Amino acid sequence: MVVGDPHRVVEAVWRIESTRVIAGLARMVRDVGLAEELAQDALVLALEQWPRSGIPDNPGAWLMLTAKHRAIDMIRRRTRYEHKLEEVGRDVEIRQEAAEAELDDALDDHIGDDVLRLLFTACHPVLSTEGRLALTLRLLGGLTTEEIARAFLVPEPTVGQRIFRAKRTLAEKRVRIEMPAPAELGERLASVLEVVYLIFNEGYSATAGDDWTRPSLCEEALRLGRILVGLMPREAEAHGLVALMEIQASRLRARTGPDGEPVLLPDQDRRLWDRLLIRRGLEALERAEKLGTLGPYGLQAAIAACHARARSTDDTDWERMAALYRVLVHLTPSPVVELNRAVAVSRAYGPARGLEIVDGLAAERALRDYPQLPAVRGDLLARLGRLDEARAEFERAAELTRNERERTLFLARAAATHE
Repeated sequence: MVVGDPHRVVEAVWRIESTRVIAGLARMVRDVGLAEELAQDALVLALEQWPRSGIPDNPGAWLMLTAKHRAIDMIRRRTRYEHKLEEVGRDVEIRQEAAEAELDDALDDHIGDDVLRLLFTACHPVLSTEGRLALTLRLLGGLTTEEIARAFLVPEPTVGQRIFRAKRTLAEKRVRIEMPAPAELGERLASVLEVVYLIFNEGYSATAGDDWTRPSLCEEALRLGRILVGLMPREAEAHGLVALMEIQASRLRARTGPDGEPVLLPDQDRRLWDRLLIRRGLEALERAEKLGTLGPYGLQAAIAACHARARSTDDTDWERMAALYRVLVHLTPSPVVELNRAVAVSRAYGPARGLEIVDGLAAERALRDYPQLPAVRGDLLARLGRLDEARAEFERAAELTRNERERTLFLARAAATHE
């Protein structure tokens, strides 16, 4: 293979192939941390050898084979140790041969099965939410610790500790790298979907920092979601989540202005919406609907589809959206969902109706420091002509947000109430 910079090629191949290599090794050595170490060893060898010997014709296969040999060497060393310790003679040799054969079978097995096992392991409920996020991005996203830290605006050592603790917890809890039992699949799948959606949401609306969005995180979440539906095509909620992310991601280019400033939905140039992503999202939503009753992600995708199908804010089917939110609140009671329902209700039936719902949420502890609550209330008050009250709400929202772009937006909306 003729290329320019071998180190760039190694990095690119690692980003593409690392999940496959780690997944294949993890089931065999039964330890996520060890599997990653073995795969990293192969990466180091590639960085050493490829600049001298040239890029192999199939670099992914080279990494897999090298990692496989490292695993076999480890098994041999472990077996020799057990031989000395237990003095069991021929039995050790048989077990060594069986282990090597099992490893060969595993690495030649349908790789999708191994990737799916790794995804369920990285998102295991025994791990903290932060641990699941970091470990999933590390093992299945191929991101470095530095990249994860930059994406979530936390110190790199913090991310390193989260990953380390997650691996240690999996080892201490003896979590097996396998698909959940049928009785556990629903709960475990919910954990996987939650992690993927949290990654997407942080990219779509950054909670802190100087950027309104972080598209790279959205791309990683979409990639993981697409892998998941490819491996579990009969799971309606997996299709629902992908539909939701595809439709939401279609608006990313329109959500920021030339200088990175936020552009709210009513002000977006819909010509910038990615029609390919919208079509893919609507197709995924249709697949979810055919598989059964829509769950929470499917319902959110159906809500997003109301925007995607409309040519303008006024053209949006707000009544349908309000009805979908009512069903969503019934399925997953949440003050945040209720706040979103208030927006749809205000558009369908007037700002006064929406304000009634928002005022009913004022005592919710979960929304006490949530900047969107005063922001929505400010918008509704402004539409009702109560400008002084609206200004105070926008100023309150600016105080609460940790995102600099959002703070600037809220202060601009507060200033606009003077006009």
